[in-house]
Amino acid sequence: MFAEYGVHGVPVPEIAAQAGVGTGTIYRFFASKEVLINELFREQKRGINRRLSEDLDRTVEPRALFQEYWRRLVAFAREEPEAFRFLELQDHLPYLDDESLALERSVLAPIANASRKLQRQGIYRKDIRIEVIMALHWGAFVNLFKAERAGYFKVRAVDIEAACDACWRMCAAVPSR
Repeated sequence: MFAEYGVHGVPVPEIAAQAGVGTGTIYRFFASKEVLINELFREQKRGINRRLSEDLDRTVEPRALFQEYWRRLVAFAREEPEAFRFLELQDHLPYLDDESLALERSVLAPIANASRKLQRQGIYRKDIRIEVIMALHWGAFVNLFKAERAGYFKVRAVDIEAACDACWRMCAAVPSR
């Protein structure tokens, strides 16, 4: 429901009705809607983190590693569309607690650190901060699936591959094929 209507668009009684329980039952498990949202956020963030990092061969060449991350993101977006939509909500900050924010940072930190290493090695452009590169990649990825959900076009495998290639080339220090 949060993925569909946004966090502020879903009152607790509707959550309870969807779950087939009374509103009081929700409050028995969660002190507030914000506590519920944070629990959901952490569950979904851990899920995407597992999907991205589990059994990942970090020894492959950088472009292949980028493509593998992209492939795993695509699989998550396709196989867990509600979780993906919830995690892609534009602004979680107003209601995330310290534990959720720490988890968010812990998921992003290894990706940022690996990207900084690529930048030091001259693989990524040095004229763009890593945080900007990560935002560009995430924004391109999310908006590809948003456009499909909005009915603008059907995202085909060739589109996903082309978007991955374009994101790599946008930030690679030396154009590569």
